[in-house]
Amino acid sequence: MIVAPQSFKGSADAVAVASAIARGIRRAWPGARVEEMPLADGGEGTVRALVTATNGGTRRSRVHDPLGREIDAAAASGAHRIVIGIGGSATNDGGAGMARAFGYRFLDRSGNDLPEGGAALVRLGRIDGQTDPRLVRPSIEVACDVRNPLLGPEGASAIYGPQKGATPEIVHELDAGLARYADVVEAFVGRPIRDVPGAGAAGGLGAGLLAFLDARLVSGAELVLRVVGFAERIAGADLVVTGEGRVDQQSGYGKLTGAVTAAARRAGVPVVAVAGSLGTGHETLGLDAIAIASEGVAIAESMRAPLPLIERAAERVVRARAPVTD
Repeated sequence: MIVAPQSFKGSADAVAVASAIARGIRRAWPGARVEEMPLADGGEGTVRALVTATNGGTRRSRVHDPLGREIDAAAASGAHRIVIGIGGSATNDGGAGMARAFGYRFLDRSGNDLPEGGAALVRLGRIDGQTDPRLVRPSIEVACDVRNPLLGPEGASAIYGPQKGATPEIVHELDAGLARYADVVEAFVGRPIRDVPGAGAAGGLGAGLLAFLDARLVSGAELVLRVVGFAERIAGADLVVTGEGRVDQQSGYGKLTGAVTAAARRAGVPVVAVAGSLGTGHETLGLDAIAIASEGVAIAESMRAPLPLIERAAERVVRARAPVTD
């Protein structure tokens, strides 16, 4: 039996969720052989999921967070292939901050360096610099779980700006900054970036990775499943148990739950899910069953102590499928 959930965002990471589901399965089906395979789709938990699945290791480096404070970040050196996971972010600068870290300069029409942040990009006149050859040689894939373009009503500013506290006026200002940025960047690199699906991910970081690293944006869920050898590992399994914090129609659009379900279906393996909550359109995924961890419990309480609830939900959904014993 394969346990392949992602994190319950804001509540429990994928490793803890997988362990809780496995405990519930063993209570419902004591003789079951359970393989825990915590996963992610390019956002929260991707590094840990890939490191766990590939028996890898992490290297740490000191970097700055969106407010300029020093934090730890995982890093790798000497790699021939680099996978970059981009999920939630607190920035909306099209990846300009990342490019500055590579040594690029963003100048206004008078040749002065622009301040950091997305709003200043409306004054962008030109870009100076080049990518370090060490970042040109590796194959770079960007694990991305959305397909938003950089600009417009479905773009980085309009979709993700309000989530970060942007008012309609600020959204308009940020979108104008990214429009100017796209004009200058596309002229600088000699290719279009603004309309590439995923360019608007993580505040436009997708566009920056396309432009400055010549990266390839791919489905985070599909990439992770490929790296961990998911199709091979579920062959012959009795059941796949997946899960996420909220299962709804969006779960089927490039998200991990949809990708896991589709892969299990192709392999002819039944698939069920443990969810924190359900939303509209969950029935379109084709899951054989869903157990709600928060059933009968206030949302705040379920998020504060999710693991026992996840464990009990897994026990319920698997007990219904376990073989009957005397």
